[in-house]
Amino acid sequence: MLQPVLVIGAGQAGLAAGYHLQKAGVTFVIVDAGRRIGDNWRARYDALTLFTPRQFSSLPGLEFIGNRELYPDRDEFAAYLETYAGRFGLPVRLGHAVARLVQIDGGAFEATFQNGQTIEACDVIVATGGFQVPIVPDLVGRFGNAVLQLTSATYRNPQQLPDGPVLIVGDGASGRDIAIECRKLQPVILAAGKPRKLFPERLLGKSIWWWLDLTGALRAPADSWIGRRLKRADAFPDRANGNASLEKRGIRIVPRLVDASGNEARFADGSSANIRTVIWAVGYRDDSSWLKVPEATDQNGMFLHREGVSPMKGLYFVGRPWQRNRASALIMGAGPDAEQIVAQLLGHRQEAAAR
Repeated sequence: MLQPVLVIGAGQAGLAAGYHLQKAGVTFVIVDAGRRIGDNWRARYDALTLFTPRQFSSLPGLEFIGNRELYPDRDEFAAYLETYAGRFGLPVRLGHAVARLVQIDGGAFEATFQNGQTIEACDVIVATGGFQVPIVPDLVGRFGNAVLQLTSATYRNPQQLPDGPVLIVGDGASGRDIAIECRKLQPVILAAGKPRKLFPERLLGKSIWWWLDLTGALRAPADSWIGRRLKRADAFPDRANGNASLEKRGIRIVPRLVDASGNEARFADGSSANIRTVIWAVGYRDDSSWLKVPEATDQNGMFLHREGVSPMKGLYFVGRPWQRNRASALIMGAGPDAEQIVAQLLGHRQEAAAR
């Protein structure tokens, strides 16, 4: 059966796309590999909380209930996504992991799922998110077998770790959160990369996100002066996880990890440490192995698009980091980006019909 629009992914980006497709009267279906809506959030580490407070963590049409100033945890947000899909009756097919997407005769697309089923669609919106495959540097092979190695995707809580020093590689939000949690049970070393600037969590009694939204900084185009500065800084709120706070908790902060041998880690300043566990928290890369559409990816497998519009006609993206601006990587950006993509999709259809 031909579905006019196929949305791949039932996270916040996919559900926001569904909301705007439904509002526009377009027939569509959303597919997701999980058994439940929100499973992509439930699969992450236990202590995860959102970057943004509830007042900036809603999708279009449904407010996130609770204290507007506090940060929801992963399970709260997963439940919100489930509620959202049910509230609007969005057509979601769970347990449908896309194994292959190809373009077929007439310019339509065919998705083949791991369960063997297929769906054909005139247009496809890829909403698989920016947290797909954890990046693991080549240094992983230089540690000995006695060192337990995890990623920010396989780490759950400190109870799964053996006794002994823990090295967290990567000082982003996840790396800092995990370092704080692990320090409750084990000695912790945090290996940083480039100098990291953090936003103050609050300014004059207001959330920093309130100020960034008010000033328009979050909506500044990626190629604007403000956008370039925000992208270069890659800052996030200091929620008692700045360097000084970490050091007060007894977490040792060291420069970049440059080498390893056995259970010894060596750092850029010449120092070293014997460690028992390494947790890699250096970011994620796209998994585009299933996307067999010409011009949809570059030679490194990165998705190609301009503000969510692929060079390949009929293919779109929602939920890409810096898709249009800083908000694109946040919950608050999913709705506006999805609205813009649905408008582009409908515009392209009208142009085709007029020819």
